[in-house]
Amino acid sequence: MAYDAGMAETMREDIGEQIGLSTRKMFGGLCFMLRGHMLCGVLKTGAMYRIGKDRHAKALALPGTRPMAFTGRLMGGFVELPADDFADDEIRQALTMLCFENVQSLPERG
Repeated sequence: MAYDAGMAETMREDIGEQIGLSTRKMFGGLCFMLRGHMLCGVLKTGAMYRIGKDRHAKALALPGTRPMAFTGRLMGGFVELPADDFADDEIRQALTMLCFENVQSLPERG
């Protein structure tokens, strides 16, 4: 398995019960989708959160977060949280809330 199943379960608990929540294998890990939009996910090295470009600075102000780079390229609107920092409930919950804000700002998918 390319990601930690325990981390995926913790992320699922952080997200909670949501109408329109699904999962998809992406980036070599597991991504959580909300109403067709990527919310967050777990990778081999930790977690990723799609917080949107407007919330990027706020997310990077949280301890342990860093800009997400995939195959050497920075991905705007995404941050990484290394596995060592994933255990911090407050950081994860703050990032999850930023992800919810991002999805709310996006148009409905049909």
